[in-house]
Amino acid sequence: MNQKLQDIYTFLLNNRKYNFDLQTRYYESILLPYDDCKEKLVVLLYNIANTQSQPNIDKLASFYKMINEDLNCLESFESFVNLLNPNKEPTYYNLFKGLEKQNGWGGKTAALFVKTIYHIHNGKYNQRLKIWDDVPQSIDSNDLLFLPVDTVIITIFNKVNNVANSSFSNINKLLQNNYLFEQIEVWDDLWFWGFISQNGTGIVRNFEWNENKYWILKESDKKPNLIFEIKNKVDEFLSILNN
Repeated sequence: MNQKLQDIYTFLLNNRKYNFDLQTRYYESILLPYDDCKEKLVVLLYNIANTQSQPNIDKLASFYKMINEDLNCLESFESFVNLLNPNKEPTYYNLFKGLEKQNGWGGKTAALFVKTIYHIHNGKYNQRLKIWDDVPQSIDSNDLLFLPVDTVIITIFNKVNNVANSSFSNINKLLQNNYLFEQIEVWDDLWFWGFISQNGTGIVRNFEWNENKYWILKESDKKPNLIFEIKNKVDEFLSILNN
């Protein structure tokens, strides 16, 4: 494993509270207005699918029609996994594989949804966020969690490895070969630090503190002292990345 990646992992592990607070506000803004599990699930599916830069409306519409044909399939983790991936065990991996192949989804968006399901059921977040009672609260040795890899994360791995061919599949393979299952969830914080430390579009970007990106995150804490603190943390992150 690249030493720089190990140093980045240590940084992420030591600074979990910042993205945790951001994600807490994000999850609560989506889910707390609803009590019914089916309503929570549907609103979460819509919200996460719409994080795509260019969602395929026609394909997503057919997916939403499918899940509305039998709303009883949304009442438990097991029944939802079976809807998407019939006759498979109710695991995070099988949820990912089932959702990945649905119209309009794909690997990155499916991974983002599965990671969110893990977060809101693993006991660290507000218990009112929970959708189901039968979700595994930990990831055992027979299960897998995938990192939601997008351009922000690809750009970082390209820089670290000095290549231009990082992808969802090879980044996840690298992490799964070198980290225990729940450790991969720590890597999810990389998006937060990468997003606010990049400037530009596409794969070629400048690495620098980007306060404007921090401000456009609706759930980011806008207190001046915290912004200053996070800016210093970004400087620490960039010093690792640029070393």
